[in-house]
Amino acid sequence: MTISETAQIHPTAVIEAGAAIGDKVQIGAFSVIGPEVTLDNGVKIGAHVVIAGETHIGAETEVYPFASLGSAPQDLKFKGEKTRLEIGKKVQIREHATMNPGTEGGGGLTRVGDNCLFMVGTHVAHDCMVGSNVIAANNATLAGHVEVGDFTVLGGMCGVHQFVRIGAHAMVGGMTGVAHDVIPYGSVMGNRAHLAGLNMVGMKRRGFDRPQIHALRAAYRAVFDDTEGSLHERASVVAATLEEGGAAREMIDFILAGGSRRFCVPEQ
Repeated sequence: MTISETAQIHPTAVIEAGAAIGDKVQIGAFSVIGPEVTLDNGVKIGAHVVIAGETHIGAETEVYPFASLGSAPQDLKFKGEKTRLEIGKKVQIREHATMNPGTEGGGGLTRVGDNCLFMVGTHVAHDCMVGSNVIAANNATLAGHVEVGDFTVLGGMCGVHQFVRIGAHAMVGGMTGVAHDVIPYGSVMGNRAHLAGLNMVGMKRRGFDRPQIHALRAAYRAVFDDTEGSLHERASVVAATLEEGGAAREMIDFILAGGSRRFCVPEQ
């Protein structure tokens, strides 16, 4: 067990042998830190938090009371194999949030990027790959093997199906069930999510310039408003007109890369 002399640990907290506690870490009352947990410098752990398994939490991340991180995945195929949970720097994890490590069948790793906010009751399941600057509102939940791109916003009480990919800068509306892939910069909503256009509010907030936005709009219309050929065929035609880089190219590359799920498309 390695505990920095500058760490502040409440006397009722339990730090199991083998844990690594960095400089200026704060651990609140009645929290339990498992033997394979690493807390980097400046991490703050509130009261009644449980951190288990091989879990690594990046510098200056703050975990609020009653969160549970690193406990065994909710997957009946999990048989206790050695897997990991990695959480980035300056992440806020609010009350009652839960995050599980990976499974052997899914690569053995669940990862959350930097500067994210997970509000009350959110869930990140096994083998998820979550980017940086992601916001998950209250009770948003990710099933296993989900990929979420940078700067995505997940609305309150939304649910994302296993193996779904959500592209960067996307917006998922509150109470939306996402069963299919969401394009980068897309905005989806509904009982079973349909594509409701582009996340223009998010793009403007993040300083995307007019040429990028116009190019993305044109590519979106060519792919989703046209009815000739398949979605993949239309995306291939658009790809031939685009240079490398930019939001439009990112969206088209995401479509052409494909995944194990279909795509969210506009309502017919």
